[in-house]
Amino acid sequence: MDFGLIRDSLPFLLQGAWVTLRITALSLIFGVFLGTLVALARMSPIRWLSGLTLGYIELLRGTPLLVQIFLIFFGIPQLTQQQINEFVAGVIAFSINSSAYVAEILRAGIQSIPKGQREAALSLGFSPTQTLRYIILPQAFIRVIPPLVNEGIALLKNSSLLSAIAVVELTRAGQLISARTFKPFEMYLAVSLIYLVMTVILSFVARQLEARWQVR
Repeated sequence: MDFGLIRDSLPFLLQGAWVTLRITALSLIFGVFLGTLVALARMSPIRWLSGLTLGYIELLRGTPLLVQIFLIFFGIPQLTQQQINEFVAGVIAFSINSSAYVAEILRAGIQSIPKGQREAALSLGFSPTQTLRYIILPQAFIRVIPPLVNEGIALLKNSSLLSAIAVVELTRAGQLISARTFKPFEMYLAVSLIYLVMTVILSFVARQLEARWQVR
């Protein structure tokens, strides 16, 4: 076991970990924004809109994430005749994929709010839009904070797939060092430990938020 190699490689691995965290954060932010729109459309009384968003959700949840990444990274340049940056392609693919899961999380959160609150708000003169904005969505977001953090953990671990399109995130950084030193065991062990530290921290945050915002 070459601990010296792990120590010397740590700065480059941490640079990859920083890229991983950036991809995860950006994808979750965009995924929540898009997922909120999809969730609202999924609950729309307009049948064709609800059906369209259901197909969107099922398509993204029913196909491999790696295939979606390839579709964005290789497919968009073919259609537009313009190259796309691998980092941007990764964020786009992850955001779209995450939006499908976030939409179902938010839909469950919205449906968990008692109907009486909506009826009370409407009786007080709130419009349906105001009721959704000021009464329903704030409570729903509080209830779904823990599963949203869990979605962030899933994105963090799935970010290793971006090594397939040469994004130098944590896994790719380990691959590059392993190819140069011919010591894959030490490198992938170090990569695994860094992932473990990040996921443990996020899991702790999820538990703290769940305890803080628990709805009794």
